[in-house]
Amino acid sequence: MNHFVSVNILQTAIAIATPLFIGALGGLYSERVGIVNIGLDGMMLMGAFTAAVVSYYSGSAWLGVGGALVMGMLLGLLHATICIRFKANQTVSGVAINILAGSVTVFLLQVLFHNKGQSPSAPQISSIGVSTLRIPVIGPLLQNMSYLTLVGLALVVASYVFLYHTKLGLRLRSVGENPYAAQSVGIPVVRYMYWSVMLGGTLAGLAGSFLSIGMLNVFTRNMTAGRGYIALATLIFGRWSPFGLLIASLFFGYISAWQISLQGLSIPAQFVEAAPYVFALLVLALVSRRSRGPAFAGRTFTPDDQ
Repeated sequence: MNHFVSVNILQTAIAIATPLFIGALGGLYSERVGIVNIGLDGMMLMGAFTAAVVSYYSGSAWLGVGGALVMGMLLGLLHATICIRFKANQTVSGVAINILAGSVTVFLLQVLFHNKGQSPSAPQISSIGVSTLRIPVIGPLLQNMSYLTLVGLALVVASYVFLYHTKLGLRLRSVGENPYAAQSVGIPVVRYMYWSVMLGGTLAGLAGSFLSIGMLNVFTRNMTAGRGYIALATLIFGRWSPFGLLIASLFFGYISAWQISLQGLSIPAQFVEAAPYVFALLVLALVSRRSRGPAFAGRTFTPDDQ
């Protein structure tokens, strides 16, 4: 039973799920205004790199997080400009950002630290102390949880309230369903698109910072390892809703944590390592048919067409 449910497995699951649901939240804001963001993985990677570098040189982990937020916002602006201003293919733009991030981080590692594999150790975001153990049931799960995880959970709740219980959130969602109808009632569609994609990039940068200075204290080459794509999968699995993507991320986090717990058993390592991705494919195959994202996602908005 301990191989399926234990405090250690649940703690690990939450830690693994953190960059997924924060990154998926970034994808949610982008797709809710009709812009598909395949570049989440690259934005997370650049966020992780920036967080580690700024944290290392400044001596402050929170300044590192701030640097990751700015980097993610700039990449979000780049993606928004390419897709909205120049009306380029959204998938191609996202893939280009992923390739760019993979190359630039390796190059800068060599330039800054003369090491293409990883950065030096940097200050790390602190975790919740052992005093929480006095809280029944929840206490053991909170022990050693990063404060970035709590920030991410708060963002999920705030996003739900914003998207479904505020006028701005309703307008934002209407842009992703039919931007022409939204513009006809006076909603500044292009402005909403830019700000939402930039916010999505900012959240992707935050997700990346968790990998380098939240979960670890070092940046390693290609450390996202495809987590940006898994974040997109959780977004679809969660039916483009904040709490839905949170549950989906925790599911994938649990599968990964369970996979780690099996490494001590006589199970082929290749099967264990592939398990989370196999589950991701199965879930997408089963759920994607019934899931319907924003109607305008992936399409080009041209105001002059009205």
